[in-house]
Amino acid sequence: MRAADHLPDQFNAASWFVGRHVAEGRGGDVAIVTDSERVSYGDLDRRVRAFAGALRDAGIHAGDRVALVLPDGPLFAAAFWGAIAAGAVAAPLNPVILPEKLRAILADCDPRLLVFDRELVDGAAIANANESVRCAAWDAPEAGARLAAGKPIPDYAATHRDAFAFFLYSSGTTGEPKGVVHLQHDMWICARTYGEAVLGIRPSDRCFSVAKLFFAYGLGNAQYFPFDVGASTVLFRGRPTPDAVFEQVRRHRPTLFFGVPTAYGHMLAAMERGIASDFSSVRACASAGEALPASLFERWRERTGLEIWDGIGSTEACHMFISNRPGAVRPGSSGRPVEGYAARIVNEAGGETAPEEIGDLLVRGDSLMALYWNKHEATKATLAGEWLRTGDKYRRDADGFYWHAGRSDDMLKVGGIWVSPVEVEAALVSHPSVLECAVVGRRDSDGLVKPHAFVAARPGTPAEGLPEALRAFAKERLEPYKCPRWVTIVAELPKTATGKIQRFRLRESAL
Repeated sequence: MRAADHLPDQFNAASWFVGRHVAEGRGGDVAIVTDSERVSYGDLDRRVRAFAGALRDAGIHAGDRVALVLPDGPLFAAAFWGAIAAGAVAAPLNPVILPEKLRAILADCDPRLLVFDRELVDGAAIANANESVRCAAWDAPEAGARLAAGKPIPDYAATHRDAFAFFLYSSGTTGEPKGVVHLQHDMWICARTYGEAVLGIRPSDRCFSVAKLFFAYGLGNAQYFPFDVGASTVLFRGRPTPDAVFEQVRRHRPTLFFGVPTAYGHMLAAMERGIASDFSSVRACASAGEALPASLFERWRERTGLEIWDGIGSTEACHMFISNRPGAVRPGSSGRPVEGYAARIVNEAGGETAPEEIGDLLVRGDSLMALYWNKHEATKATLAGEWLRTGDKYRRDADGFYWHAGRSDDMLKVGGIWVSPVEVEAALVSHPSVLECAVVGRRDSDGLVKPHAFVAARPGTPAEGLPEALRAFAKERLEPYKCPRWVTIVAELPKTATGKIQRFRLRESAL
């Protein structure tokens, strides 16, 4: 699917996802639900155009970056869509980012304006970052006041469908986030493909996403998928602990629930400790971020009666490009390519792999990034014409289902044979004492690479004797060369703010 075949030259994403609903008579329908307010599409349209007016009054021009360090909520929605409505470029950032990383990202992004929440980001950190960036900064109260006083622009900016719309910074599982540039039409493509073909989203749906809005996965789940069809979204500014998630689901009764494997694991552990939960309103659950182990899928289905549609997407692709779906779920797999995308698995020589052979995953679709901002060489290394090198190792079975084998730089060569950390992790996480785990390579005394497993045990599990028990458990399920040589019990695994395990930190600690 190509946007050029379906959209006019002039296309503004904010007009499609927000303003269109008022023009088509849905202004009174609920767009956003929080614990304290409900925002209709008509009200959201006014806020978006008022924020765009405030930007213009402040001298923000088309193409200028507007950085957002905000929690999920109506202000985020007004600022994100308001920047796009004005023809500027929205750049949502992690709201719990470390000051030194914020400084580096702002220096890279070079925004004309930073909108932030002092409850999440220390004002001194913002001032410190601004010493090198020197952009205007509005805290949440000032942004709210300017929005309230702003004169709404009469219409959305006349942008081209291929104009810059927003930046998303990759989560940095390898350490360095990169600014991923997306165009006005990219969210529309994702809504036509995953939103329609997999979710089957409809106006009566209410979406709740554990993944936050600054994350590519969360932005689709809780903004442009529901806003594409006039559905509603539940926005929660707090940390998505199991207790908090259960309360949001109980209170707001979502029909579509979006999580990540870590969150599903922690929620299951809470359920097994006797914490009450009620997912009876939910018609479908989705997962992304990392591969969902088959054991988690089965435990969740047993507890809730719901399947989890696991899949893979990326910041570079804007959202999901391979997924399980209703009537076609294979636990432990990422599913099949989403309609509108093509996938290839290639070997080191660039040729197509045979079924069940592990290789590098490439994907093609019209929502792929335009480029990495200020990173020309990285852009060339990632984009190969119409194809995106995902950095993931995959295999495809005879039925066309894709199975994740780890990140390309996570694969281990043990005794001359490639070993997928995901396979080892899936075996270990099926042990009843394991909450989650990650496997990296470590050199032994002879300089040979062997698997090293880092394990977070379920609450109340004694650590004594657990490493030995897990090694014995693995030997019953894996070939000898795949079994972990070392097992280290940790309180928790290091993760990015989006829930992905930072394996580079584990590799450093395994040296």
